Amino acid sequence: MFDLPFAMHIPDGFLSPSVAAAAGLVAIAAVAYGLRVANVQLDEARVPLLGVVAAFIFATQMLNFPVAGGTSGHLLGATLAAVLLGPWLACLVMAVVLIVQCFAFADGGVSALGANIFNMGVLGALLAGLLVVGAQKLLPHTRVAFLGTVGVVSWLAVMVGAGVTSLELSSSGTIPLDTVLPAMLGVHALIGVGEAVISVAAVGAVLAARPDLVALAPRKLAAPQPLTTQPMEGVI
Repeated sequence: MFDLPFAMHIPDGFLSPSVAAAAGLVAIAAVAYGLRVANVQLDEARVPLLGVVAAFIFATQMLNFPVAGGTSGHLLGATLAAVLLGPWLACLVMAVVLIVQCFAFADGGVSALGANIFNMGVLGALLAGLLVVGAQKLLPHTRVAFLGTVGVVSWLAVMVGAGVTSLELSSSGTIPLDTVLPAMLGVHALIGVGEAVISVAAVGAVLAARPDLVALAPRKLAAPQPLTTQPMEGVI
């Protein structure tokens, strides 16, 4: 009998070989394409940001916090990475973080590594990128609208990851869907709120300091602000 897992890092033995293989193949394809995108998009200005984002996500995912009933959870970081780096680079960063966590800290099973990358990296980053870009077509290109979108999408990305994890566990015959789905969504609804707050704060800080580094920011917000100079009195 398995204990009910509430975190999205699936351990070994929780997924059937077919479910693990299917998710793993999608993850491999996405990471391979992400590497191709990195060869084209990654420049000297974004390399330091990529490293900082990866380190931040790694640190936040390693810190578990209590939620309810003795369960715990951690932040995801996929939306933050997608907004700052773009969805494909974010997918690559999430994969690297999850691989290191798996092999160096035994956080998530080796056999479930592909599924963990798919749930948190591929789905999280690509879905976040799609929703943020789509929202910009409907909403005004203001700072408030953009950061509000980041907050909502951050919450949704966590919920989608939790929902897909539940489906994988159910499809593997590990836990009935009517048991795991409400539990996972209930816990991660709270985690998603924290995710939204931190994502908005982080994106807002980068947007204020270096708006050109926010990959998915509307052009109006990402454009460098012109320098203002005070007139020099007495000079003709």
